[in-house]
Amino acid sequence: MASNNHFTNSRSNLSTNSDAADSVRNQQQQQPGVTFARRTSSGRYVNYSRDDLDSELGSVDFTNYTVHIPPTPDNQPMDPSISQKVEEQYVSSSLFTGGFNSVTRAHLMDKVIDSETSHPQMAGAKGSSCAIPGCDVKVMSDERGQDLLPCECDFKICRDCFVDAVKTGGGMCPGCKEPYRNTDLTDLAENSKGTQQQQRPMLPPPSGGGGSKMERRLSLMKSTKSGLMRSQTGDFDHNRWLFETSGTYGYGNAFWTKDGDFGSDKDGNGGGHGMGPQDLMSRPWRPLTRKLQIPAAVISPYRLLIFIRIVVLALFLMWRIKHQNQDAIWLWGMSVVCELWFAFSWLLDQLPKLCPINRATDLNVLKEKFETPSPSNPTGKSDLPGLDMFVSTADPEKEPPLVTSNTILSILAADYPVEKLACYVSDDGGALLTFEAMAEAASFANIWVPFCRKHNIEPRNPDSYFSLKRDPYKNKVKADFVKDRRRVKREYDEFKVRINGLPDSIRRRSDAYHAREEIKAMKEQRQNREDEIVEPVKIPKATWMADGTHWPGTWINSGPDHSRSDHAGIIQVMLKPPSDEPLHGVSEGFLDLTDVDIRLPLLVYVSREKRPGYDHNKKAGAMNALVRASAIMSNGPFILNLDCDHYIYNSQALREGMCFMMDRGGDRLCYVQFPQRFEGIDPSDRYANHNTVFFDVNMRALDGLMGPVYVGTGCLFRRIALYGFDPPRSKEHSPGFCSCCFGRKKKKSRVSEENKSLRMSGGGDDSDDDEEMSLSLVPKKFGNSTFLIDSIPVAEFQGRPLADHPAVQNGRPPGALTIPRELLDASTVAEAIAVISCWYEDKTEWGSRIGWIYGSVTEDVVTGYRMHNRGWKSVYCVTKRDAFRGTAPINLTDRLHQVLRWATGSVEIFFSRNNAFLASPKMKILQRIAYLNVGIYPFTSIFLIVYCFLPALSLFSGQFIVQTLNVTFLIYLLIISITLCLLALLEIKWSGISLEEWWRNEQFWLIGGTSAHLAAVIQGLLKVVAGIEISFTLTSKSGGDDVDDEFADLYVVKWTSLMIPPITIMMVNLIAIAVGFSRTIYSVIPQWSKLIGGVFFSFWVLAHLYPFAKGLMGRRGKTPTIVYVWSGLVAITISLLWVAINPPAGSTQIGGSFTFP
Repeated sequence: MASNNHFTNSRSNLSTNSDAADSVRNQQQQQPGVTFARRTSSGRYVNYSRDDLDSELGSVDFTNYTVHIPPTPDNQPMDPSISQKVEEQYVSSSLFTGGFNSVTRAHLMDKVIDSETSHPQMAGAKGSSCAIPGCDVKVMSDERGQDLLPCECDFKICRDCFVDAVKTGGGMCPGCKEPYRNTDLTDLAENSKGTQQQQRPMLPPPSGGGGSKMERRLSLMKSTKSGLMRSQTGDFDHNRWLFETSGTYGYGNAFWTKDGDFGSDKDGNGGGHGMGPQDLMSRPWRPLTRKLQIPAAVISPYRLLIFIRIVVLALFLMWRIKHQNQDAIWLWGMSVVCELWFAFSWLLDQLPKLCPINRATDLNVLKEKFETPSPSNPTGKSDLPGLDMFVSTADPEKEPPLVTSNTILSILAADYPVEKLACYVSDDGGALLTFEAMAEAASFANIWVPFCRKHNIEPRNPDSYFSLKRDPYKNKVKADFVKDRRRVKREYDEFKVRINGLPDSIRRRSDAYHAREEIKAMKEQRQNREDEIVEPVKIPKATWMADGTHWPGTWINSGPDHSRSDHAGIIQVMLKPPSDEPLHGVSEGFLDLTDVDIRLPLLVYVSREKRPGYDHNKKAGAMNALVRASAIMSNGPFILNLDCDHYIYNSQALREGMCFMMDRGGDRLCYVQFPQRFEGIDPSDRYANHNTVFFDVNMRALDGLMGPVYVGTGCLFRRIALYGFDPPRSKEHSPGFCSCCFGRKKKKSRVSEENKSLRMSGGGDDSDDDEEMSLSLVPKKFGNSTFLIDSIPVAEFQGRPLADHPAVQNGRPPGALTIPRELLDASTVAEAIAVISCWYEDKTEWGSRIGWIYGSVTEDVVTGYRMHNRGWKSVYCVTKRDAFRGTAPINLTDRLHQVLRWATGSVEIFFSRNNAFLASPKMKILQRIAYLNVGIYPFTSIFLIVYCFLPALSLFSGQFIVQTLNVTFLIYLLIISITLCLLALLEIKWSGISLEEWWRNEQFWLIGGTSAHLAAVIQGLLKVVAGIEISFTLTSKSGGDDVDDEFADLYVVKWTSLMIPPITIMMVNLIAIAVGFSRTIYSVIPQWSKLIGGVFFSFWVLAHLYPFAKGLMGRRGKTPTIVYVWSGLVAITISLLWVAINPPAGSTQIGGSFTFP
């Protein structure tokens, strides 16, 4: 890939954590300076900056050079594989902190939590200490956590002491004084496996010697002309084959050569198990996904009805404009304006629904292509790409740690290759409570994850699983399931007790350490001042970790450098990367895990740095920090983000999403959006919390265009799409709406099509040409981290579909991703600390073009819009079993504030450069209409509120929106209503929702439109016009006493100003109905037609507001009867007063001509 070379040559040298080898290689590009380094016993370079040297050196100008200690008999590097594993164990047990104007530190933690950890991947895992006096370093251990003891006397010795004993002590054991039989650490590690399965031989290092970590990672991008060559170990040599530089896409690419001799050696003898295209075509190529078209018997009438309703609406509006109501021209004018807007709004909502589709995946084909032994993958190891999971949380008070822990456990137990999965948790609050809850979850995962794998548990969220109301023993065939479940349930109950007790535990621990520090300070003060009066010593009350040190994040009692908006960046590897080969458990303990893989995915705690004076951009900024940190540490080509309250309900959902990305044409997909499903909703779904009309109707319809919008969670991203690159094979567009008349001659691209995988439009969304990104602009766009820049082409290559068919363009060779991932080292984590610092995004394009986009409270919609605007496509993945499940607010006030936030974001989008009016020509017209509707729908609230008052005004005035209820008006009204009902029925038919769900959505559309949407429009207009920020907050709270009721929060009444418009509409319409009846009854000539018209529309408004009225009443049976009595009396009194003040025409007294019989 040519782009790889471009990115490699454009590395920025500003990163403080780059290797010394990079400094030597790029010394001509650096500014004059001094770089000192020494080579450690593990073979690595340690850099020393000028600040670390004597001050006299700083006054002399030096040229670039590197000083290191050459290898000597006393300074021999140990085996790299062993040293890397030892360093990785050190990294996983260290808490890394750093940030702006501060040194990156690695704090080695003896323990992360108070309880004991047993899993060998767990941070702070217990291990034996070295028995050499004065050395407390942990002894070497294998991947199971067992001690590696080189002598038969089982004398415990660490790696460094063992090396010293071999080199300087004559190879004698310090314990038994006998010579070591084996002094090779590599053989020692292999011999320790005993009867375990042999470890897969490591691939030989790439040619070219050492180099930096990123060079070794990028070695998979290097290739020779050798095709499918076998290494001496008998394993497939990926480092020598991955790229065929002379290949072209299609027939004759990297997958097979033009002469068809695939895998022959240099002499053409076929020593490489040659395979030609005919071998691949011997069996039919099977796609991973397929489209399921809506039956013509449903979709054809649906489209016909849309066309009929458009015509009828046009004729009706023309008729309304021509036939004015001269008796009440003001009433007619308001109604016509509202009806014109409603017709326009309905068109914006309905036109994108013309092409709905369904999709299906085939997991069997995925397994066959990526996890089945083949000539290109003899061992059958997983060839699936890496996947980084993001979980975001900000406040442990509002987002309980137990909920976040269950989400993490569901991710760790997901059915995806363990070595390809990584989980990153963003704690934007920097709370020790979240940190220790994560550590507890990692410890409990040692039991929960193998249990799920052994018995195929669904769902893999322990809280949801143990709360299931169905029979848990159904379809369980293993005899020990009951015993295992009972024991795991008991362990989970203890786990919940520990999580719920963490706040008190942290507070008590901090109080105890604080008291100790005060006593210590007072003793020192007394010793220094023997005769003086000792004053009380004031020490900042810190928050203490389990190992007796200060927590570097937010303290319970905030202090300088330890508050929510001012703390250092923190990274802790809770679970280090798993081994490359499966690690089966043993039958010891309470679970028999003999044939169960007990490895756990990589788990990392991340809390980005926050400092005063910086705009941290809330969730979007936290997600971008995770994107950069994950690119440094694991660099999975795909990213799936979840809110902390959304967990994996279907353990195979990740595989289903990967089917779309790995299918033919999948390289042009920016993301796969899963529907949001919710738990804990009341059975009637009073406030349309399930939102099924949006997720099952609108999103399926958008899937037939360029794809669904991004809704914030449950979305599988392609990493390079988040980086702001254009999709591969993107067509060149001539900008302008009249390019057919004034089209310009297209410039011939300087880059061949196969090298266009990493292209970024140079001039933004409206640039004239999609030219390759300038090399000098790479650091300015992505920042100065060389690790991050070097990881981009790797992620692009690993995210390509499998080139298993000539029609697959921009593919990668089969078996390319079966090599093990790089082990973590301290420099890698230190670089990750640098990229999550508060200053890293300064003068870069993070948040403006790259990553999650800033500037809106609905950053999700804007981020998806930017990708579609560059020509990417997305798909909607609806699985048979819900992929993810989460929670939603069932309280009326909380629901209104949720809708207010969404609507406010839409108004911000409308008044920003992300308005669909400014979309690029790459976006289809119907997709543009859909995004236009996203920004316009809150403005419907203005016309909706006016229309809700029209029935009341009609009843008060005795007039109606039309002169008379003639046949023409009624026929139009009937046709419009019937077509609306038929469209709803057909939507229910092809989407699978129920009629009740459709009606609940209609009801809450009016509730939200008359409350939250109006407030969002007012807030957006004041912000744009006057720059005034307004927030609608809760003013008072009152709750029920029934704690046992699952839906108790549904009946809690919390007053908010958002309730004022709907309450006013209800009261005015109720009074208007009473006034209308009174006026008609007491009139000399009753106008029943006008009364019926006004009352009909008033009941239409009240029927939609019925759930809102129930929410105001609180719990059933708790509303006193006197409330209803007084409400009726007040309505009757007001109506009689109205008739008395304004009696009907022709009457001179109260009551008119009406008399009782």
